Amino acid sequence: MSISVIGAGGWGTAFSRLVALNGRDVTLWARRPHVAEAIDKTRENVAYLPGVKLPHEHLKVTSSLSEAMRAEIIILAVPSFAMRGMMEQIAALAPEKKVYVNLAKGLDRDSHQTMSEIITDAIDSHGVFTLSGPSHAEEVGRGMPTAVVLAGCDQSLGRTLQELFSTPRFRVYYAEDIHGVELCGTVKNIIAIATGISDGLGFGDNTRGALITRGLAEIVRFGRAFAARERTFFGLSGLGDLVATCTSEHSRNRFVGSRIGRGEPISQIIGNMKMVAEGVYATEIVHILASEKKIEMPITEAVYRILYEEATPQKIVDEMMARPPKREEE
Repeated sequence: MSISVIGAGGWGTAFSRLVALNGRDVTLWARRPHVAEAIDKTRENVAYLPGVKLPHEHLKVTSSLSEAMRAEIIILAVPSFAMRGMMEQIAALAPEKKVYVNLAKGLDRDSHQTMSEIITDAIDSHGVFTLSGPSHAEEVGRGMPTAVVLAGCDQSLGRTLQELFSTPRFRVYYAEDIHGVELCGTVKNIIAIATGISDGLGFGDNTRGALITRGLAEIVRFGRAFAARERTFFGLSGLGDLVATCTSEHSRNRFVGSRIGRGEPISQIIGNMKMVAEGVYATEIVHILASEKKIEMPITEAVYRILYEEATPQKIVDEMMARPPKREEE
């Protein structure tokens, strides 16, 4: 089965390398022609995955979307805010049914839909899946042992993809709760911003541990409100990705938070970043949904106020620590 990866950021590049080294023919699509030419010539994505060499065999790089869309399996490695526009282009080029695998972690800013819902609305497919979990591109690209979850409703096709993507260093589990997996991947980025802010303020392990634990409680409450399965919260896309994103030096969301904690304005931070910190966009969307459904999410609310209402981190910390006592399971 032929494979194309749409999006030549760090994760798209790392995933292309993974598939090619597994002996599968893959085409990596880059939006800008000069970027595609540079990656193809040097066998390295200097801008987004420096120091990781790409194989010559099985890996082709192109800037032609029509060429990339000839594949049977389409891996979507574009940011959540770009997914709808990307799918509009794809729908015009690929009327025949294909298999789509989403790698983005976020919700649509206008409709608040998950990425799989955006994809499904745009095209008639053989199947739509989401791949998620603790999987920083910098580590996957260097062959470090990684475990992820592939979620989708077609179990038979999911098993085929599971075998297709699995390698001795990349273990793929399968689950059917695609909605829950996508919600976990969205909210954990918000908690990662909070832990980054804590780090930037100079707080320690106690604070980080509390934020991760209470952040998981928010993921559970949010997921339950949208009928996600309980076990998903404590799997790779939930607890696993939450821990990795809140503690890793590779985490863009934690990086954004740490700079906020050190006093930098969010506009300056985002303006200087090459890569996307999905949690910045997710915070606003989840804040709206939580308000509508009356879901208690104090950490998310705190991050929202810091990002969008110019509240100071130290003031927010003081307010959160002064909240009335409550039972832990609430």
